[in-house]
Amino acid sequence: MVASAHESEAKLKVLLADDHVRVLATVEDMLRTDFRIVAAVTDGRSALEAAKKLNPDVLVLDITMPGLDGLKAAQELRRLGSTAKIVFLTVNEDEAYIAAARTCGDGYVLKSRLHSDLRVAIDEAIAGRFFVSRRTAEHHKN
Repeated sequence: MVASAHESEAKLKVLLADDHVRVLATVEDMLRTDFRIVAAVTDGRSALEAAKKLNPDVLVLDITMPGLDGLKAAQELRRLGSTAKIVFLTVNEDEAYIAAARTCGDGYVLKSRLHSDLRVAIDEAIAGRFFVSRRTAEHHKN
């Protein structure tokens, strides 16, 4: 019992935010073995508040959420001095979104590549490298 408590403390804390409950459940299932999920919320404002209270190591943020979108939530966290790694999760393949994500985040994962790319993006972010999913329409290199 002591080992599992210690193991839980050693895991990086991850906060998830996506307005689609099925996506949240999928991401939580994918990550819970290797990370400690500290919160799963459905909007940017809740993500911002939870991040301030829980101090996660990593945030996985949907870009398009009601109220406060993921980019604005990330920008506000950076303004407040957060050093958490931020990996964006999105359906948007537009270069302008990728550029915006680079200014305040650490990774950009397309939902269509969630299963193959999310864990890689988190690992890359932790290592200090920005990861971008390959686009589906064209082969986009990081």
